[in-house]
Amino acid sequence: MLDMRLLIVGGLALALSACNEPAKPPAAAQPPVVTVAKPVVKDVTEYDDYTGRFDATDVVEVRPRVTGFIENVGFKDGALVKKGDLLFSVDKRAYAQAVDQAEAAVISAQSRVNFAQGDLDRAQNLSKTGNISEQVLEQRRQASLTTKADLDAARAALATAKLNLEWTEVRAPIAGRIGRKLISEGNLVTANATLLTTIVSLDPIYFYFDIDERSFLAYQRVFKSRGGPAGAGNDVLIGVSDEKEPTRKAILDFLDNRIDAASGTIRGRAIVPNPDQLLTPGFFGTVRVPGSEKQRGVLVPDEAIATDQDRRLVWIIKDDNSAESREVRPGPRIDGYRLIRNGLNGDETIVVAGLQRVRSGAKVKPEVKELPLVRDADGRAPPRG
Repeated sequence: MLDMRLLIVGGLALALSACNEPAKPPAAAQPPVVTVAKPVVKDVTEYDDYTGRFDATDVVEVRPRVTGFIENVGFKDGALVKKGDLLFSVDKRAYAQAVDQAEAAVISAQSRVNFAQGDLDRAQNLSKTGNISEQVLEQRRQASLTTKADLDAARAALATAKLNLEWTEVRAPIAGRIGRKLISEGNLVTANATLLTTIVSLDPIYFYFDIDERSFLAYQRVFKSRGGPAGAGNDVLIGVSDEKEPTRKAILDFLDNRIDAASGTIRGRAIVPNPDQLLTPGFFGTVRVPGSEKQRGVLVPDEAIATDQDRRLVWIIKDDNSAESREVRPGPRIDGYRLIRNGLNGDETIVVAGLQRVRSGAKVKPEVKELPLVRDADGRAPPRG
């Protein structure tokens, strides 16, 4: 029993001595690892992107110019046609007969002209010897002029008959893509009234878009500084909905003459070459318009910009590896980066990856990388070569 008490007292003494030993300090936390880089600094031109739709430069509603029954349809629905291609044939038998009748009328009129001219010549010879009165001479002269007028009318009627016969073949007035046939063989069509089909031109093609008033004022100042009209003749880039960046070269060829009071915008138009005929009227697309002259620009990746309510921030790494937030004003995307209009001068070291691990005033462990001059839309540098 005594031994047990001695063991208990010894254990308590050891426990008390352990409590009196000083505690070891906790291991210091390692600073978080972040990726940092210098902003890309180079001469850039600011661009603005607008959405809009493509439209055909020419749209034609094909209608017959003569009345008759459709004999033949010479195209497939939705096909590409050339100017002058035969589209519809109207029954031409009645019009061919009209040409024959008009030709006969011309021959008859020519015969009367010859006879009247002979009478006039004889009367003029007799008038020289006084064997015919002046009144008879004038009557024969009038008859000759009348028959010549009748011949001119007959020839005009023949030309009209031939034209109507030619119009029994309805041909494509422009090149482009044709719609579906709205009239089948055997149907009666009325001149200048019945709609047969439609054709839209494809190359080149128009792109219409709306510019807000504030941007339009900026463009006017830029274009005026170049000594040219506001917008007309300036190069733009066009893209379609499945393209990440506009790449098709086009020319801004038209700006409307007034601002729409309801929307506060002005309508613009670009003319786009379409040799591959990929672009179709009605397609949705994007136009990129130059909004400034060339200037020194500071560019950073989009992922380097943090959001704090309505503010945009970039994290700056100081010489002692501590972090500091900097408010910036972003601009448009250029070469895969975001242009910084205010807040950076280009010689800072910024955090480009690991923003969630950065705290103001806290130190970090930076891993330096070099940003390429140009990135694609996914943030990667384009392949070399």
